[in-house]
Amino acid sequence: MSSSEDDAPLVKSKSNGVKSQDRIPKAVDRAMDRINPSNGTVEPGISIRMGPVEEMDIDQPVTNGNANGKRKSRGSLTNGRTYKEASSSDDDDKPLSKRRRTSQQAKQVQQDSESELSDVPLRARKPPKVTPAQIGEDSDSDTPLTTKLVKEKQNIEKAAEKEAKAIRTKEKATANKRKSKVESESDDDVPLAKQKKQPAKKANGVRKVESDSDVPLRKKAPPKKTKAKAEAATPVKKGKGKAKKEETEEDREVEDEEEEYRWWEDPTKGDGTKKWATLEHNGVVFPPPYEPLPKRVKLVYDGVPVILQKDAEEVATFYGSMLHSTVNIENPTFNKNFFEDFTTILDKTGHAKDKDGNTIKIKKFDKCDFKPIFEWFEAERAKKKALPAAEKKALKAAKDEAEAPYMFCTWDGRKQKVGNFRVEPPGLFRGRGEHPKTGRVKKRVLPEQITLNIGKEAKVPDAPAGHRWKEIKHDQEGTWLAMWQENINGAYKYVMLAANSDIKGQSDYKKFEKARELKKHIDRIRKDYERELKSEKMADRQRATAIYLIDKFALRAGNEKGDDEAETVGCCSLKYQHITLKPPNKVVFDFLGKDSIRFYDEVDVDAQVFKNLKIFKKPPKTEGDDIFDRLTTSSLNKHLTNYMPGLTAKVFRTYNASWTMARLLKDMKLEGTIPEKVKEYNDANRKVAILCNHKRTVAASHAISIEKMQEKINGLRYQVWRTKLMMIDVDPKIKKKKGAEYFERPADLDDEWVKQHQDALVDEQRQKITKKFEKENEKLKADGEKEMKPKELDERLEIVDDLAKKFKKENKTGKVEAEGKGPTVDKLDGNIDKLIQRIETMKVQMEDKEGNKEVALGTSKINYIDPRLTVVFSKKFNVPIERFFSKTLREKFDWAIKSVDEDWDF
Repeated sequence: MSSSEDDAPLVKSKSNGVKSQDRIPKAVDRAMDRINPSNGTVEPGISIRMGPVEEMDIDQPVTNGNANGKRKSRGSLTNGRTYKEASSSDDDDKPLSKRRRTSQQAKQVQQDSESELSDVPLRARKPPKVTPAQIGEDSDSDTPLTTKLVKEKQNIEKAAEKEAKAIRTKEKATANKRKSKVESESDDDVPLAKQKKQPAKKANGVRKVESDSDVPLRKKAPPKKTKAKAEAATPVKKGKGKAKKEETEEDREVEDEEEEYRWWEDPTKGDGTKKWATLEHNGVVFPPPYEPLPKRVKLVYDGVPVILQKDAEEVATFYGSMLHSTVNIENPTFNKNFFEDFTTILDKTGHAKDKDGNTIKIKKFDKCDFKPIFEWFEAERAKKKALPAAEKKALKAAKDEAEAPYMFCTWDGRKQKVGNFRVEPPGLFRGRGEHPKTGRVKKRVLPEQITLNIGKEAKVPDAPAGHRWKEIKHDQEGTWLAMWQENINGAYKYVMLAANSDIKGQSDYKKFEKARELKKHIDRIRKDYERELKSEKMADRQRATAIYLIDKFALRAGNEKGDDEAETVGCCSLKYQHITLKPPNKVVFDFLGKDSIRFYDEVDVDAQVFKNLKIFKKPPKTEGDDIFDRLTTSSLNKHLTNYMPGLTAKVFRTYNASWTMARLLKDMKLEGTIPEKVKEYNDANRKVAILCNHKRTVAASHAISIEKMQEKINGLRYQVWRTKLMMIDVDPKIKKKKGAEYFERPADLDDEWVKQHQDALVDEQRQKITKKFEKENEKLKADGEKEMKPKELDERLEIVDDLAKKFKKENKTGKVEAEGKGPTVDKLDGNIDKLIQRIETMKVQMEDKEGNKEVALGTSKINYIDPRLTVVFSKKFNVPIERFFSKTLREKFDWAIKSVDEDWDF
C-alpha cells in the first residue's frame, strides 16, 4: 500500500490537532489485518487488574496520564442557555455545573515513601490482580478465574438477548390481539351479512369461537364487576344498623397506612415538565458569623505573634484549625493555593501588625506558624467533647428547634423533607482525588447571591436583617428550592428535597424503570454496533467502538458528573495517551476518571475493536489528539434515542448492573445462617462490581480493620481453650475421655500473645467500669442529686484486680477454675459450641470484608443495582432488609421496599 493511502484517514483539524477523515479506505483495514492478524473473534474479557495504581507519571508520553493538563474544548453544554433550559432534560434534578467543563492542571500523585515497594520503579508497578476471594470463588478451582467470569458474562449477555426477543414477541402478540379485539368490536354495528368472514381457529380439531360479536347485544353477558367496584356501587344504608365502633389507635394507624401516597403505583405521575403546582418553604439556614479569636491566640510569622484584620484572621483559622489533616497540609498544591488566596486577602486588608502597630508583610508560607491557632481549636473541641451528656442534649435540642422551620416544605399540599437546607460555611476547598484547586478559599455565601424558587401565592421568607435575596423565581419545572453559585469552580449549588422525598424517589424509580426498558432493546443495540464496528464511515465506526466500550467495560461517556471538577476523562474524550494497545487484543486504559481519581484497567477486547483503536491512533496522531475525534457525548446519546426515548450512555451502567444481579439472584437457592446469606448476597454484588468495573482504592485503614477482626477471632479461640480447661476442673476424667490433644492451646496463641491479651481484657474491663461510673455521676448531677464519691469507683474496680490475679494464677498453674453458676461439663460444652459459632460468623464477615477491599459494593448497591432486587433477596431468603440498607437508605428506597414482593422480576 502506498504511503498516501496509509495516511488517508487523517487530516488536520481546526483545533490544531489531527482529525480523522470521514471514511476508512478498505486498504487501511487490510493493512491493519496484515500487521495484527486475528485468529478468529476474541471474546471480550473483564478487568484483569483493579486500579488505581500508586504513581502516575504524567510527563512521559508512555504513561497514560494527562500530559499537558489541557484538553481541547468541546464547548460547554450550557453555552447560550439559561439555567432553566439547562435543567430541563431528564437530569433536571442535577446542578447546572454537572453539565459544564473546565480544563485544569492535573496534579502528579506523590510517592508513598513508606511503601514496601519503594525500591521498585514506580512505572513498573501495576494494580493487584483480582483474587478468587473477591468474588466468592475457591482459589483452588481448576478453571482460571478470568475464564470463569468471562464465561459467566457471556451467559448473562446471551440470556439478555433471549429475554429481549421474548419480550418483543410477547408485546407484538398482545398488540395484535388488542387490534383484533378492536376490529371485532367495530364490526358489532355492521350487519352480519356484510361482516367479513374470518376462519375460525381450531383447537384439537374442534372449531373454537373466540368472539361473541354474532350474539345480539341485549343477550351479551354484562361485564363483571370487580369487588372494589361492586363495593363502591353498593349504597351505604343510613340510620339503621349497628352503631359505629369507637375508633381505636390501631384503626387510625391502618387508616394512615391506607392514606399514604403510594406514587409508584401511578407510573404516569411526574412524567410532565411541570413538577409542582404549589410550593412553600422557609428558605435556607446560614452559618453563624465569624467570631474573632481571643487576643492571646495569634498567628506567628517569622517568630513574631501578629495581629490580623478580621477577614484575614478568619482565613488563617481555616488553615490553622485543620493541621491534624495531614493528607491536606502535606499536599504542596493545597498549601500553594491556600497561600495565594491568603496573601490576596492580606493585600486587601493591609497585612499584619505586631504588638507595637508596625506593619508586617507576610510573604513566605514557610515562615507562618499556625500552631497557636490549632491548639486553641483543639482545646475548644476537647471542651465540647467533655460537656456532660445532658448539656450536649440541650444544645442539640436548641439547634434542632432553631432549624425545624427549614427542615420541611409544603409541596403540592404535602409535607416533604428538605435535604441540604444549610448554606455551606466558608472554609478551604478540599476536592476529591487530585483536584488542582484544592486549598482554595471558599468564600462566605451571602443572601444577595441566593435565588429562591417558591410558589406565586406563597409567602417569601424574610432575608436576614440588612440583606435581601438575589432573586425570587416561580419555576414550576425545577425541583430546587434555592440556588447560588460558588466561587471555586463557578458551580451552581442547589437546595433540593431529601433523598426519601416523593420527588427524589420518583427520580430513582424512573432511572431504574428506564434500565428495565433497555432490556427490550439491548440485543438490537448490540447487533447494530457489532455490525458498525466494520463500517467504512469513520463516525459510525467510532460511535460503535465507543458504545462497545461503554457497554462491555462500563466506561463513563464523558461530559458527565465530575467533569467540572478537574481535567477528568470519559470514553468520548479519551486522548491518544490514555490508551495503550498490546497485540493481539489487550487494551490498557490509564486516565484521570471521575473525581480526578486515576482509572487504570487492562482488558481483552474483540479483535475488530482492537483494530479500530489502532486506526483511531494512527500517525500522524500523537499525544493530546482525540481518539474519538468524530464523536461527542451529545451525538452518541442522540443516536441512542433512536432505540428508545430517553436512552443515554449512562443507562447501560444501570442496566448491566441490575440485569447481572437479577440473573445471579435467580439462580440462588440459599440455606444457612443470616450472615452466610448476607455473604452470598455480597458475593453476587461483588461479581456485579467486577463485571461492571466498579472499583475503589484500598482504604488506608483496611489492614488495621482486618487485624482487629483477627484479634477478636483469636480472643474467642482463647476463650474456647479456657472453657475446655474449665471442663477439666469440673471433671478431671474428661481429659482422658476426649484426649490430651483436645485441650491443647492453639499453637499461634503463644505465651506472649496470651499475656498481652489478658492485659487488654483487664484494661477493657477497667475502662468499661470507669465510663459507667462517670455516666451515672453525670445523670445524678443533671437530676440535682448528690454525686458518688471516688471511693465507690475504687470498690467497683476491685473486680478488675481480681481478674488480673486470676489470670496470673492461671498462667502459673496451667489450670482454670470453672466460672458461672453450677458449672457442668454439658453447660461448658454448650458454651464452646456458641463460641465456635461466633468464630465462624466472624470468619465469614472477615472474608467478606477482605473480598470487598478493592471492589466498590456500595457504588453498585446504591447507584446501579435496582434496589427492588435487594428487597426481593431480603424477602425471599428471610434476611432483614436492615442488613443491606442503613436507615438513610431505607428511607431513600422506601418505594422499593413497599412496592415489590419476592416474586418481582427485573
